[in-house]
Amino acid sequence: MSSIRTIKIASRTSKLAMWQTELVKARLEAYGHHCEIVAMESTGDMQLTQPIYALGISGVFTKQLDVALLNKQADIAVHSLKDVPTQLAEGLVISAVLERGPSEDLVILKDKSILDNPLSEAVIASGSLRRRGQWLAKYPNHKLVGIRGNVQTRLKKFAEGEEMKGVIFAKAGLERLGLIPDNAVVLDWMLPAPAQGIIGIACREEDAEIQEILATINHQETFIAASVERQFMRTMMGGCSVPISALAEISGSELEFKGAMHSYDGKRAFEVHRMMLISEWADAGKVCADKLLQQPGAGELIEEIRNKKWDEDGAVN
Repeated sequence: MSSIRTIKIASRTSKLAMWQTELVKARLEAYGHHCEIVAMESTGDMQLTQPIYALGISGVFTKQLDVALLNKQADIAVHSLKDVPTQLAEGLVISAVLERGPSEDLVILKDKSILDNPLSEAVIASGSLRRRGQWLAKYPNHKLVGIRGNVQTRLKKFAEGEEMKGVIFAKAGLERLGLIPDNAVVLDWMLPAPAQGIIGIACREEDAEIQEILATINHQETFIAASVERQFMRTMMGGCSVPISALAEISGSELEFKGAMHSYDGKRAFEVHRMMLISEWADAGKVCADKLLQQPGAGELIEEIRNKKWDEDGAVN
Protein backbone atom coordinates (compact mmCIF):
# COMPACT_ATOMS: atom_id res chain seq x y z
CA MET A 1 0.00 0.00 0.00
CA SER A 2 1.42 3.38 -0.98
CA SER A 3 -0.06 6.83 -0.40
CA ILE A 4 -0.10 9.81 -2.73
CA ARG A 5 0.72 12.23 0.10
CA THR A 6 4.25 12.88 1.29
CA ILE A 7 4.63 11.69 4.85
CA LYS A 8 6.30 14.42 6.89
CA ILE A 9 8.32 13.00 9.77
CA ALA A 10 9.13 15.22 12.77
CA SER A 11 12.44 14.49 14.50
CA ARG A 12 14.86 15.98 16.98
CA THR A 13 18.18 17.04 15.47
CA SER A 14 20.59 14.93 17.55
CA LYS A 15 22.56 12.25 15.71
CA LEU A 16 20.76 9.48 17.58
CA ALA A 17 17.32 10.97 16.88
CA MET A 18 18.15 11.37 13.19
CA TRP A 19 19.50 7.79 13.03
CA GLN A 20 16.22 6.51 14.44
CA THR A 21 14.15 8.72 12.15
CA GLU A 22 16.11 7.60 9.08
CA LEU A 23 15.36 3.99 10.06
CA VAL A 24 11.61 4.70 10.24
CA LYS A 25 11.81 6.60 6.94
CA ALA A 26 13.53 3.63 5.28
CA ARG A 27 10.89 1.21 6.59
CA LEU A 28 8.10 3.39 5.18
CA GLU A 29 9.86 3.93 1.87
CA ALA A 30 10.23 0.16 1.53
CA TYR A 31 6.43 0.11 1.27
CA GLY A 32 6.47 2.74 -1.47
CA HIS A 33 5.77 5.85 0.60
CA HIS A 34 7.48 9.16 -0.05
CA CYS A 35 8.81 10.72 3.15
CA GLU A 36 10.32 14.03 4.22
CA ILE A 37 12.06 14.72 7.54
CA VAL A 38 11.15 17.87 9.49
CA ALA A 39 13.99 18.40 12.00
CA MET A 40 13.56 20.59 15.09
CA GLU A 41 15.18 21.31 18.46
CA SER A 42 13.46 20.18 21.65
CA THR A 43 13.48 21.92 25.03
CA GLY A 44 15.60 19.06 26.37
CA ASP A 45 18.16 19.61 23.60
CA MET A 46 18.34 23.37 24.15
CA GLN A 47 18.35 23.44 27.98
CA LEU A 48 21.58 21.72 28.99
CA THR A 49 22.39 23.34 32.32
CA GLN A 50 19.82 21.66 34.57
CA PRO A 51 19.05 17.96 35.09
CA ILE A 52 15.89 16.89 33.25
CA TYR A 53 14.12 16.02 36.48
CA ALA A 54 14.77 19.53 37.86
CA LEU A 55 13.17 21.35 34.93
CA GLY A 56 9.65 20.75 36.19
CA ILE A 57 8.46 20.12 32.63
CA SER A 58 6.80 17.02 31.23
CA GLY A 59 7.91 15.90 27.78
CA VAL A 60 11.03 18.06 27.42
CA PHE A 61 12.10 15.98 24.41
CA THR A 62 8.64 15.74 22.81
CA LYS A 63 6.68 18.99 23.18
CA GLN A 64 7.96 20.69 20.01
CA LEU A 65 7.27 17.54 18.00
CA ASP A 66 3.79 17.30 19.50
CA VAL A 67 3.05 20.86 18.40
CA ALA A 68 4.26 20.07 14.88
CA LEU A 69 1.83 17.15 14.71
CA LEU A 70 -1.12 19.07 16.10
CA ASN A 71 -0.43 22.02 13.75
CA LYS A 72 -0.16 19.57 10.83
CA GLN A 73 3.42 20.62 10.10
CA ALA A 74 4.21 16.90 10.36
CA ASP A 75 2.25 13.67 9.98
CA ILE A 76 4.28 11.49 12.34
CA ALA A 77 6.96 12.02 14.99
CA VAL A 78 9.75 9.59 15.85
CA HIS A 79 10.81 9.27 19.49
CA SER A 80 12.93 7.26 21.85
CA LEU A 81 9.82 5.94 23.54
CA LYS A 82 11.34 6.12 27.03
CA ASP A 83 11.33 9.94 26.63
CA VAL A 84 7.62 10.13 25.82
CA PRO A 85 5.23 10.98 28.71
CA THR A 86 2.66 8.26 29.37
CA GLN A 87 -0.04 10.93 29.14
CA LEU A 88 0.16 12.11 25.53
CA ALA A 89 -1.05 15.47 24.29
CA GLU A 90 -4.76 15.33 23.51
CA GLY A 91 -5.34 14.12 19.97
CA LEU A 92 -2.07 12.18 19.66
CA VAL A 93 -1.36 8.44 19.91
CA ILE A 94 1.64 6.13 19.75
CA SER A 95 0.52 4.22 16.69
CA ALA A 96 3.53 1.98 16.05
CA VAL A 97 6.89 0.87 17.40
CA LEU A 98 9.86 -0.81 15.77
CA GLU A 99 11.34 -4.03 17.11
CA ARG A 100 13.08 -3.37 20.41
CA GLY A 101 16.81 -2.84 20.51
CA PRO A 102 18.89 -3.57 23.62
CA SER A 103 17.01 -2.62 26.78
CA GLU A 104 20.03 -2.68 29.10
CA ASP A 105 22.08 0.14 30.56
CA LEU A 106 25.88 0.11 30.44
CA VAL A 107 28.63 1.97 32.24
CA ILE A 108 31.83 3.27 30.67
CA LEU A 109 34.68 3.15 33.17
CA LYS A 110 38.15 4.59 33.44
CA ASP A 111 38.98 1.78 35.86
CA LYS A 112 36.83 -1.38 35.80
CA SER A 113 38.18 -2.54 39.17
CA ILE A 114 35.83 -0.13 41.01
CA LEU A 115 32.99 -2.56 40.24
CA ASP A 116 34.67 -5.41 42.09
CA ASN A 117 34.27 -3.88 45.55
CA PRO A 118 30.74 -2.84 46.61
CA LEU A 119 32.29 -0.52 49.23
CA SER A 120 34.62 1.26 46.81
CA GLU A 121 34.50 5.05 46.42
CA ALA A 122 34.09 6.68 43.02
CA VAL A 123 32.26 9.45 41.18
CA ILE A 124 29.77 8.17 38.59
CA ALA A 125 27.95 10.42 36.11
CA SER A 126 24.27 10.01 35.27
CA GLY A 127 21.36 12.39 34.85
CA SER A 128 18.84 9.64 35.59
CA LEU A 129 17.24 9.30 39.02
CA ARG A 130 16.35 5.69 38.20
CA ARG A 131 20.00 4.86 37.54
CA ARG A 132 21.09 6.84 40.59
CA GLY A 133 18.80 4.89 42.92
CA GLN A 134 19.78 1.48 41.58
CA TRP A 135 23.49 2.30 41.44
CA LEU A 136 23.60 3.56 45.03
CA ALA A 137 21.72 0.46 46.19
CA LYS A 138 24.66 -1.59 44.88
CA TYR A 139 27.51 0.88 45.49
CA PRO A 140 26.45 2.98 48.52
CA ASN A 141 29.80 4.80 48.84
CA HIS A 142 29.80 6.14 45.29
CA LYS A 143 28.88 9.73 44.48
CA LEU A 144 26.46 10.29 41.59
CA VAL A 145 26.80 13.52 39.61
CA GLY A 146 24.60 14.85 36.83
CA ILE A 147 25.59 15.02 33.18
CA ARG A 148 23.59 16.50 30.28
CA GLY A 149 23.77 16.65 26.50
CA ASN A 150 23.49 14.28 23.58
CA VAL A 151 25.49 11.06 23.46
CA GLN A 152 28.58 12.64 21.91
CA THR A 153 28.53 15.58 24.34
CA ARG A 154 28.30 13.31 27.37
CA LEU A 155 31.12 11.11 26.11
CA LYS A 156 33.30 14.21 25.66
CA LYS A 157 32.43 15.58 29.11
CA PHE A 158 33.28 12.23 30.65
CA ALA A 159 36.61 11.94 28.82
CA GLU A 160 37.60 15.45 29.93
CA GLY A 161 36.26 15.23 33.49
CA GLU A 162 39.02 14.07 35.81
CA GLU A 163 36.68 13.55 38.76
CA MET A 164 34.28 11.21 36.94
CA LYS A 165 35.32 7.55 36.98
CA GLY A 166 32.26 6.18 35.17
CA VAL A 167 29.27 7.32 33.12
CA ILE A 168 26.03 5.41 32.52
CA PHE A 169 24.23 5.21 29.17
CA ALA A 170 21.41 3.25 27.57
CA LYS A 171 23.13 0.56 25.53
CA ALA A 172 20.75 1.02 22.58
CA GLY A 173 21.82 4.59 21.86
CA LEU A 174 25.54 3.84 21.86
CA GLU A 175 25.04 0.68 19.81
CA ARG A 176 22.97 2.48 17.17
CA LEU A 177 25.71 5.08 16.75
CA GLY A 178 28.54 2.53 16.85
CA LEU A 179 30.05 4.18 19.94
CA ILE A 180 30.33 1.35 22.49
CA PRO A 181 33.98 1.45 23.69
CA ASP A 182 36.08 -1.42 25.01
CA ASN A 183 35.84 -0.08 28.57
CA ALA A 184 32.05 -0.46 28.67
CA VAL A 185 30.33 -2.93 31.01
CA VAL A 186 26.71 -3.96 30.44
CA LEU A 187 24.69 -3.63 33.65
CA ASP A 188 22.65 -6.82 33.51
CA TRP A 189 21.52 -6.25 37.13
CA MET A 190 20.00 -2.82 36.47
CA LEU A 191 16.34 -2.67 35.44
CA PRO A 192 15.80 -0.27 32.51
CA ALA A 193 13.46 2.66 32.12
CA PRO A 194 10.03 1.73 30.77
CA ALA A 195 10.25 1.34 26.96
CA GLN A 196 14.04 1.75 26.91
CA GLY A 197 15.51 0.67 23.57
CA ILE A 198 12.20 1.16 21.73
CA ILE A 199 11.60 3.58 18.85
CA GLY A 200 8.03 4.88 19.02
CA ILE A 201 6.04 6.64 16.31
CA ALA A 202 3.33 9.15 17.22
CA CYS A 203 0.62 10.56 14.97
CA ARG A 204 -2.72 12.34 15.15
CA GLU A 205 -5.48 10.11 16.44
CA GLU A 206 -7.82 11.37 13.73
CA ASP A 207 -5.47 10.49 10.86
CA ALA A 208 -6.80 7.06 9.85
CA GLU A 209 -4.68 6.88 6.69
CA ILE A 210 -1.41 7.39 8.58
CA GLN A 211 -2.44 4.91 11.27
CA GLU A 212 -3.13 2.31 8.59
CA ILE A 213 0.27 2.98 7.03
CA LEU A 214 2.08 2.75 10.39
CA ALA A 215 0.40 -0.57 11.15
CA THR A 216 2.47 -2.11 8.35
CA ILE A 217 5.76 -1.40 10.16
CA ASN A 218 4.55 -1.96 13.73
CA HIS A 219 6.26 -4.76 15.71
CA GLN A 220 3.39 -6.14 17.77
CA GLU A 221 5.43 -8.01 20.38
CA THR A 222 7.40 -4.85 21.15
CA PHE A 223 4.17 -2.83 21.14
CA ILE A 224 2.74 -5.12 23.82
CA ALA A 225 5.89 -4.91 25.97
CA ALA A 226 5.99 -1.12 25.67
CA SER A 227 2.31 -0.81 26.53
CA VAL A 228 2.71 -2.93 29.67
CA GLU A 229 5.78 -1.02 30.86
CA ARG A 230 4.22 2.39 30.19
CA GLN A 231 0.96 1.39 31.88
CA PHE A 232 2.99 0.34 34.92
CA MET A 233 4.68 3.75 35.01
CA ARG A 234 1.41 5.62 34.42
CA THR A 235 -0.29 3.74 37.27
CA MET A 236 2.65 4.61 39.51
CA MET A 237 2.28 8.21 38.26
CA GLY A 238 5.92 8.16 37.27
CA GLY A 239 8.01 10.49 35.16
CA CYS A 240 11.54 11.88 35.00
CA SER A 241 11.44 12.70 38.71
CA VAL A 242 10.35 9.24 39.86
CA PRO A 243 12.98 6.45 39.77
CA ILE A 244 10.76 3.75 38.31
CA SER A 245 12.04 0.86 36.19
CA ALA A 246 10.19 -1.79 34.22
CA LEU A 247 10.84 -4.60 31.77
CA ALA A 248 8.28 -6.85 30.05
CA GLU A 249 9.61 -9.82 28.08
CA ILE A 250 7.55 -12.21 25.96
CA SER A 251 8.34 -15.87 25.43
CA GLY A 252 5.78 -17.92 23.57
CA SER A 253 2.42 -17.44 25.29
CA GLU A 254 3.99 -16.03 28.49
CA LEU A 255 4.79 -12.49 29.54
CA GLU A 256 7.38 -11.93 32.29
CA PHE A 257 7.32 -8.57 34.05
CA LYS A 258 9.86 -7.03 36.41
CA GLY A 259 9.34 -3.59 37.91
CA ALA A 260 10.86 -1.54 40.69
CA MET A 261 10.87 1.81 42.47
CA HIS A 262 13.95 3.08 44.33
CA SER A 263 14.57 5.96 46.69
CA TYR A 264 17.07 8.53 45.43
CA ASP A 265 19.71 7.35 47.88
CA GLY A 266 19.20 3.69 46.99
CA LYS A 267 18.43 2.73 50.58
CA ARG A 268 14.81 1.74 49.91
CA ALA A 269 13.48 -0.32 47.04
CA PHE A 270 10.20 -2.00 46.16
CA GLU A 271 10.06 -4.65 43.47
CA VAL A 272 7.51 -6.75 41.64
CA HIS A 273 8.03 -9.86 39.48
CA ARG A 274 5.14 -11.66 37.82
CA MET A 275 4.60 -14.29 35.13
CA MET A 276 1.39 -13.87 33.13
CA LEU A 277 -0.21 -15.07 29.96
CA ILE A 278 0.35 -12.76 27.01
CA SER A 279 -3.43 -12.69 26.58
CA GLU A 280 -3.55 -10.71 29.86
CA TRP A 281 -1.29 -7.90 28.60
CA ALA A 282 -3.95 -5.17 28.39
CA ASP A 283 -4.10 -4.79 32.20
CA ALA A 284 -0.74 -6.31 33.13
CA GLY A 285 1.02 -3.01 33.86
CA LYS A 286 -1.71 -1.84 36.21
CA VAL A 287 -1.90 -5.22 37.96
CA CYS A 288 1.85 -5.16 38.61
CA ALA A 289 1.87 -1.52 39.76
CA ASP A 290 -0.99 -2.20 42.17
CA LYS A 291 0.87 -5.21 43.54
CA LEU A 292 4.01 -3.12 44.14
CA LEU A 293 2.05 -0.26 45.75
CA GLN A 294 0.42 -2.70 48.18
CA GLN A 295 3.80 -3.39 49.79
CA PRO A 296 4.24 -1.69 53.18
CA GLY A 297 6.07 1.62 52.73
CA ALA A 298 5.71 1.84 48.94
CA GLY A 299 2.92 4.39 49.00
CA GLU A 300 4.83 6.56 51.45
CA LEU A 301 7.96 6.48 49.29
CA ILE A 302 6.20 7.47 46.09
CA GLU A 303 4.46 10.38 47.85
CA GLU A 304 7.78 11.46 49.31
CA ILE A 305 9.36 11.36 45.85
CA ARG A 306 6.53 13.29 44.21
CA ASN A 307 6.77 16.07 46.78
CA LYS A 308 10.50 16.63 46.32
CA LYS A 309 11.60 20.05 45.09
CA TRP A 310 14.79 20.56 43.11
CA ASP A 311 17.15 23.52 42.82
CA GLU A 312 18.88 24.51 39.56
CA ASP A 313 21.67 21.99 40.10
CA GLY A 314 19.27 19.12 40.72
CA ALA A 315 19.80 19.03 44.48
CA VAL A 316 16.87 18.37 46.79
CA ASN A 317 15.51 21.48 48.52
